[in-house]
Amino acid sequence: MQCSLQLKEVREYGFVEPQVVVASPSWSVAECDSKLLVIRHSSVRLNLEDLKCFEVVEHQFRQYGVTFKNAIALQPSNPAYPPRSGTTVLMAAPKSGWLEVIFSQTISRFCCYVTSSQRLILSAYDPHNLLISKLTSEPNLAGSDSPLPPNVELRLDKPNISRITFYAFDGQLTLTDLSFGF
Repeated sequence: MQCSLQLKEVREYGFVEPQVVVASPSWSVAECDSKLLVIRHSSVRLNLEDLKCFEVVEHQFRQYGVTFKNAIALQPSNPAYPPRSGTTVLMAAPKSGWLEVIFSQTISRFCCYVTSSQRLILSAYDPHNLLISKLTSEPNLAGSDSPLPPNVELRLDKPNISRITFYAFDGQLTLTDLSFGF
C-alpha cells in the first residue's frame, strides 16, 4: 500500500515520465523480474531485429497487444528498400501490397516508416468504422527520382484506433520502426 501511495504522490507532482517499452518477440512474461513494480507503459516500440529473416509475423508481439496479418520479416537485399534502422523490416507477403496491424486494446498514437513501390494508403479503423486515411502521393523507393525519401514517416494521432491497414495498389511495401501509444 505504501508503494502505491508513493507512486500516486510522484504522479501528482509530475515526476513520472511516460514509460516506453521496446517490445521484442523473444521476451516472455516468465523472463520478467517479479520484484519489479510494473507500471503500465504508455508507448511501445517494436524491436524487429530479433525476428528471423522470412519469418511469418503474426502473433510474435501479442503480449504487447499487437498482431499482424500478411507480414513477413525481411532483411532487404534490394537497395530500393533500405531499413531506416537496424537490418530488419516488415514486408507485406505473401499477398503483395497489403498488410494489417490489429490492436487488442485501442490506441491513440501510431508511427512507422514506409517504403513503397506504389503510392500507399494507410487507413485506421475503430472497432466499427474508418477513422482516418493518409495517402502518399507516389512511390518512394531509394535511388528513384521521387521527391519522397525512402522510409517516409507516417504518423497518426487519433483516439480509439483498433486496426490499421496499409495498401500499396499491388506494389511492394516495407515497414520499419513501428511504435504506438495509448
